[in-house]
This record gives sequence, C-alpha cells and structure tokens, in this order.
Amino acid sequence: MAPTPPTHLTPRKQPRQARATVTLNIIFEATIQVLLAVGPRRLTTTRVAERAGVSVGTLYQYFPHKQALFYGLNQHYLNALAEKIEYTCRTLHGAPIGQMVEALVTTYWNAKTERADVTRVLYRSVVELDNESLIEAFAGRVDPATAEMFASASDATFTDLSIVNLTLLTTIFGTVRSVFERNLPADDGRAVQKQLILMCNSYLGLVRSASDHRSK
Repeated sequence: MAPTPPTHLTPRKQPRQARATVTLNIIFEATIQVLLAVGPRRLTTTRVAERAGVSVGTLYQYFPHKQALFYGLNQHYLNALAEKIEYTCRTLHGAPIGQMVEALVTTYWNAKTERADVTRVLYRSVVELDNESLIEAFAGRVDPATAEMFASASDATFTDLSIVNLTLLTTIFGTVRSVFERNLPADDGRAVQKQLILMCNSYLGLVRSASDHRSK
C-alpha cells in the first residue's frame, strides 16, 4: 500500500490537464525563488502567487497553506529525483558492480548539485513538516530499482542483497546530505564524491567476498 500524506498537507486537487501541470510547475519554481530570496519563515503564499503571476485563489486550489506548498514542492522534487535514479538503474542493468556504484553515486550527486542552492533551501523547508510519507514514497521507488540493478550485476552476487542495498543507499544519501549541511566548498565536495565511490566499492568487495566464501 502506498504511503498516505498527512491530510492537512495533501493538495486540494491534482492537475488533470497539461495547462494545469504547467501552472503547478510555475508555482513550484516561484516557491523556490521566494525561498531563495527570503527563506522558509518569511515565505507567504501571497508572495509565491505574485512571483508566479497567478492569483492567490489559483494557488489555494492546490495548496491551502504554505506547509502544504512545501510538502508538494518536496514531493515534486523527490519524484523527479526518483525518476533519474530509476533511469540509471535500468541503463546499468547487467553491468559490472563497480560501474553500477559509480553511476548511482554520480546520478544522485549531480541531481543534488545541479542547483545546490535549491537543494539547501529544500532541506530547510521540510524541517518542520511531517515528511515520513515523502521518504517512504521515495524509498518505495528507489529501493527496488537499485536492488534489481545490483541483482543483475555481471560480476557479483550477495547473500543478503536487501541489507547490502539498504546500507549502500543510506551511506550515499547520508553522505551527500552531510556535504550540504556542512556547506563544503566545491573542491572538497568533489573529493568526498570520489572517496564515497571508493568506499562503496570497497564495502561491496568485502561483502561479495564473504558471500562467495560462504557459498563454496
């Protein structure tokens, strides 16, 4: 069963036509611009509507208050991120395990750093929200996609793939978030990215060796 968002954060309606989807995307981009300009505390739905060039009534058709807007924005962002990861996993099906790891880390890293200022402000916007259903929905897409990819590796098998997969994802996602929370310089961030790939591959080498040893 798919996770259900908290009732007070659920959008009042979903876009059903292309025009409505365009309007919603404009609202999301306007929300980002206002967040970047004044931060989450000073953001108001009136400011967002003005920035988007829509009426407050139009915005309220989707989001009754700014917490619902923050929830919708982060949901939109996570859906796009999940699509990128799923695409990478499909593309790397059957590849060597090292290539999979590098592609996964790079995909997630690039998605987060493409608009680094936006990533930072999104982290700030979700702090006071009940975002458990957001995380569950994201994991519900990413976890099976990466597990299926790793299961297809041409040069590795794992006794407990689910735990290996979970360990890798929490390590990758947690490391990237820490880079943003520490506001590391770009050069340090890139260095961490390379070390993260090395660390994941080293872990997989050890786990794979243990699995192969037990299977003999």
